[in-house]
Formats: sequence, structure tokens, C-alpha cells
Amino acid sequence: MGLKTYLVEDNATIRDNLIATLEELAGIEAVGTSETENESKAWLTEKDHAWDLAIVDLFLKQGSGLGVLEACRNRKPHQKVIVLSNYATVEIRKRCAQLGVDAVFDKSNEIDALIDFCMAQSRPGAAG
Repeated sequence: MGLKTYLVEDNATIRDNLIATLEELAGIEAVGTSETENESKAWLTEKDHAWDLAIVDLFLKQGSGLGVLEACRNRKPHQKVIVLSNYATVEIRKRCAQLGVDAVFDKSNEIDALIDFCMAQSRPGAAG
């Protein structure tokens, strides 16, 4: 069984390619996607939804990924939240850390690191 992953990304091409890549290379199981802050917050905080990993872009069709991160602050200990953004600046990384994010990856040059992170989370005993 793969790492149950929810993807918050408003670009359909990026979203579809990322899911295909992570399913193939990192063994994730995509359990849902959304393009807006409100939809993402509603899904990720719904008690009946089981997820292990949320991958969040910061710029969305409605709202911001920062709002999604804030909503995930009280997640279960085994649930990881990471940011995948074209704007992974020092300031953004600091703000994400303040919001309890587990990792931040730049879309342009850190996809391999994202895959490594997902693979590490998929290993037995990795989730906490």
C-alpha cells in the first residue's frame, strides 16, 4: 500500500505529471487533489479522510497554500505536509517552517529530493 498523498496544485499539467511520477518512482497513492485553498482545507481537515502526505503549492486558483498549511497545523503526528513551489525562497522556507511544514521543495530543481522524501516516508516504520 502506497503513501496516501493529497496534492494541492492548480496547474492540471503539473498535477497530473507529478502524480504519475510519484506513483511510479516513489510508490505514493494519490487519494485526492484540489486547486483552491478552501477545498484543500475542507478535505485535509475532514476526520474521515485518511492521508499520510499533503503536497501543497503556494499559489492557487483561490486563496493561498499558506492558508492550507495553517489549517494542517493540528494534523496527526504521522501526517506530513510539504511545500512544492516555484517560489521556495529563504523567506518562504522560514514562513513554512513557522507553520510546521516538514519540507519545502523547489519545483524547478528539487524534484529528485521530493521523490527521495516520499520514498523515505513510504518505508515501513517511517511514518510515526
